[in-house]
Amino acid sequence: MRYLILADIHANLQALEAVLAEAATVGFDATLCLGDLVGYGADPSAVISGIQALRPIVTVRGNHDKVCAGLARADDFNDAARAAIEWTQSVLSPSELATLAALPEGPLPVEDGLEVCHGSPFDEDEYLLEVDAINLALRVTSGICLFGHTHVPALLTGAQTGRGRPRGLVWSGFDGEPVLLPSGPCLVNVGAVGQPRDGDSRAAYGILDWDRRRLEARRVRYDVEGAQRRIIDAGLPRWLAERLALGQ
Repeated sequence: MRYLILADIHANLQALEAVLAEAATVGFDATLCLGDLVGYGADPSAVISGIQALRPIVTVRGNHDKVCAGLARADDFNDAARAAIEWTQSVLSPSELATLAALPEGPLPVEDGLEVCHGSPFDEDEYLLEVDAINLALRVTSGICLFGHTHVPALLTGAQTGRGRPRGLVWSGFDGEPVLLPSGPCLVNVGAVGQPRDGDSRAAYGILDWDRRRLEARRVRYDVEGAQRRIIDAGLPRWLAERLALGQ
């Protein structure tokens, strides 16, 4: 089984379309969606319908999905994120908001030894950036856990050390170079489709050949300027447009 892995699309239709166009040429059998369909970007309706059209076998909710659906407060969101969520709530239909509200909390199993979540396997809102959180996540993960939320690609195995930051096997390049996943506990983030934060503006996604435990973490260029225009024309905070070109 070849899985298409999508995370943190954040209403960026231009990025999603570019990813799906390339993924179709690479080939996949089923889709796994790791949450945050909405927030930040200007095309939440089109992204929701685009993901629904893929019929993912598993979709977990992200924190932006949850807040937009009214299931949580935006207390820990910055001003730009809060403004984007309020705008998104105003433009989505009741049925679209209900779709977001119905998304399940992770982690969810996909196959024996493979699960997906948004933040971490012990807390859907946890950012797996600090050593203690990573070590805890590895202790509660029996196999491979695919996660999102940080918008930063990483493959984390074993004990991590460092001054508040994980050190271990962390991807710094993409472009389809395959990685064979280990048999033991492993945390995998293929990066964000709609708002990368690793200094690379290209949309990020993954292709996982589960039978071979072979992962391709891929990047694809998309119409960043078009996505920026959509954000600005919608009246959303300008920083949300500017950061797309910076990969931040």
